[in-house]
Amino acid sequence: MSGGRGIDPRYMQELKQKNNIVEVIGNYVALDRKGGNYWACCPFHHEKTPSFAVNEADQFYHCFGCGVSGDVVKFVQEMESTDFMGAVRILAARAKMPVPEGDFDNERAAELKRKRDTMVKILLDSAKFYLANLYGGSAQAHLEYISRRKLSPTTVKKFGLGASLDFYSLPDYLAGKGYTREELTDSGVLTESKNGKLIDSQGGRLIFPIINAFDEVVAFGGRLLEKADFAKYKNTKETMVFNKSKTLYNINLLKKLKREQTIREVIVVEGYMDTISLYQAGFRNVVASMGTSLTKDQARLVKRYSENVLISYDGDFAGQKADLRGLEILKDENLNVKVVPLPDGLDPDDVVKQGADAYQNCLDAAMPLIDYKIHSLEQKYDLGKSEEKRAFLSEALKVVRTAESESEKEDLLKKLREKTGITYQSLERDLHNLPAERKQTEIYLPPPSETGADKYKKAARFVLAAKLFSAPYAENCDFEGIEFDDNVHKIIAEYISACARNGDRVRPSELFEILDEDSPEFNEILDLNYGDKLSGPVAERFFRDSVRTLEEENLRDRIERYKRLFETERDAEKRKEIAREINEYTKRLKRNGGGK
Repeated sequence: MSGGRGIDPRYMQELKQKNNIVEVIGNYVALDRKGGNYWACCPFHHEKTPSFAVNEADQFYHCFGCGVSGDVVKFVQEMESTDFMGAVRILAARAKMPVPEGDFDNERAAELKRKRDTMVKILLDSAKFYLANLYGGSAQAHLEYISRRKLSPTTVKKFGLGASLDFYSLPDYLAGKGYTREELTDSGVLTESKNGKLIDSQGGRLIFPIINAFDEVVAFGGRLLEKADFAKYKNTKETMVFNKSKTLYNINLLKKLKREQTIREVIVVEGYMDTISLYQAGFRNVVASMGTSLTKDQARLVKRYSENVLISYDGDFAGQKADLRGLEILKDENLNVKVVPLPDGLDPDDVVKQGADAYQNCLDAAMPLIDYKIHSLEQKYDLGKSEEKRAFLSEALKVVRTAESESEKEDLLKKLREKTGITYQSLERDLHNLPAERKQTEIYLPPPSETGADKYKKAARFVLAAKLFSAPYAENCDFEGIEFDDNVHKIIAEYISACARNGDRVRPSELFEILDEDSPEFNEILDLNYGDKLSGPVAERFFRDSVRTLEEENLRDRIERYKRLFETERDAEKRKEIAREINEYTKRLKRNGGGK
């Protein structure tokens, strides 16, 4: 059995022993012990009733709501939006263990690590080069822009701003460092021009290094200093170390802030300059989505630092994005979302230039997402005109309908009464009389049959779950006479058999290292480890029935295989031998009760 991603299995075992999954997960979500497990509302999907279980004895988690599962390494990967080795590094630091950088026995893993390390080194060398340019005497236009934006030297240094002076000096500099052409283009720092020459991807721009939570430069943002026909801002292309949908600008400094204090709320803005200006004004709890719509990965990344989010986009945000659906992603991740109203035409950078108090007043006026949806509709219509007021109410009541509680609906209706002068009773009647929302037509499918493939798969899952979680009635089952069809079932059965041969304890969490990808079939098996599904006389009877079902299915398969062999075989003696095998398997099938 191999260790995780080419790391010595003994190291992985020690790493997990020193990082109790309950303690690690307890740092991210509140756990409540009930029975033999710890429970929480799942951090990976929105729910009100806890269905996320942490099994301390077997060191794995499983959500009975959305089906996610994993060990302590997988959990840290998901919560920190990092890769396998990133999670290993976090856990190793927590346990004060060295990171086994030299323990890779897998050539591909070693090559990927070398490639990643080289890429990060190229990006760091480029950042240093840009920084040196800024104060090297030739970046007057860049410094003038920084001065106009009223950024102090301390702030410029804090964010590592730099200058690209042209398209060719960076390629020459990096070539002198000995990097290959492929390494330089893969990093996203350089790109090929039409004539085949390597050029600086951010040529001539003001440079904003994008730094991850581990203080690694992973990409660059660049801003044009003059008007042109192409984009004002430009990011490095996505690479093996940079995925824009999984990254937030300034996450590195937010992580440092969390070490110093509890972060009550995180302010999310759209761009680099908004982030830097707010940070300089004292609002250090700020990150940027870099102009993209918010993603589930970014929502989870924010949640790592606070459950409260203040969205602070441009003043015309409501007009540009009236549906606000993108912010529902944050709400779906169980975050408390408020939207900061800004004066029309102004962005956070404009407001904070009027003083920190001016921006704080905007933060103080932040509205829950549902209130902001109504606010955005209000900007769309002239409520002084009867026709437009009716159109506003028609849309606003549809928003009110989405409220999660009756008290919230009542509060919103009272606000609509104040805005429009329509009586509360009329608004309430109109809300109840709204036509039902159109639902996607459901196609009726008959329930799965309890015979054939469905019955066989259900039996296989139960037998494997009983063995995996050491049900006492399953102790003497050694899978003799059972062949599993499903590949995941085969892997689990082989793991259990290997443990029996070696005298090792069966540890379900080890299967997360063997089954590389998320496995819906494995999750179905884990679902059976819930309540008393695997215990008691009913479970014991079902286990015996399931073993018999699997054995009978295997016998039928063998009989069919031998019948096909019999039909194609021409040698008389061999045909007699095949016939004897068919007869023997048929007798066994009848004895089992399956020869009907």
